[in-house]
Amino acid sequence: MSRVDIPLPQRPALGETRRRDRWWVQPLLVFLGLGSFIVYATWAAFQGKHYFVTTGGADYLSPFYSPVLFDAPGMTSGHSWFGSAPQWWPGWLPAFSPAFLILWAPGGFRFTCYYYRGAYYKAFWADPPSCAVGEPGFRGKKYRGERKLPLILQNVHRYFLYLAIPFLFILSYDAWRAMWFATESGGREFGIGVGTLILIGNPILLGGYTLGCHSLRHLIGGGIDRLAGRPVRSKAYSCVSCLNRGHARWAWASLFWVALADVYVRLTSMGVIHDMRIL
Repeated sequence: MSRVDIPLPQRPALGETRRRDRWWVQPLLVFLGLGSFIVYATWAAFQGKHYFVTTGGADYLSPFYSPVLFDAPGMTSGHSWFGSAPQWWPGWLPAFSPAFLILWAPGGFRFTCYYYRGAYYKAFWADPPSCAVGEPGFRGKKYRGERKLPLILQNVHRYFLYLAIPFLFILSYDAWRAMWFATESGGREFGIGVGTLILIGNPILLGGYTLGCHSLRHLIGGGIDRLAGRPVRSKAYSCVSCLNRGHARWAWASLFWVALADVYVRLTSMGVIHDMRIL
């Protein structure tokens, strides 16, 4: 009886594929987009200044610093919940910045997001860089998924969701304050500036992203077998599902907009640009 040797499939090298399309474009754009945001957000958080605008009667606050639990040393934003910089801040740490106390919550929500996981696994870890494309040769042969350390910690996403939702109300309040401008008599009058419109966009886009979260969708409808006969819950589930279908678009739009808001507040506070009053 003749014997036929059939070669076993070999593990493809990094980037090896039979695909002829430009598969590398998407992971490259994700790498550049997320990488740029991480670098800028880290730099902005360490500044501890130029995070609010009071010139021209405006009352703008950067979303990177909201809520302001303590103002940075020498700063009076008018938004601080507990006054000036805390005395208990250790001297061996970097100079205190209000962003240090709050950015971990929305940052953790995005880092553990189901969409962002798939995006940065491909773009930063090449796991894999794209469908049917070779992975790095040093990667182990056994796929362990997110059931083992350290990736099992990604499951805290559902708890970061509970922390992210209050930020929608806080940023909505910041947008409301941005509609009221100080007058010469010491009062406040309704107005709209370019900064007002930018800050209004924050809770809208972040709301579309946060309220379309996979974990929220499961929280609303995942615990029951049938939504029939539950009109309120069924409607809520439909709304979350509608947002969830565009989760990636909401994720990128809100990421870009929150960075834009900080850049606008920062440049206006520095006097590089001037806020234009529309109304």
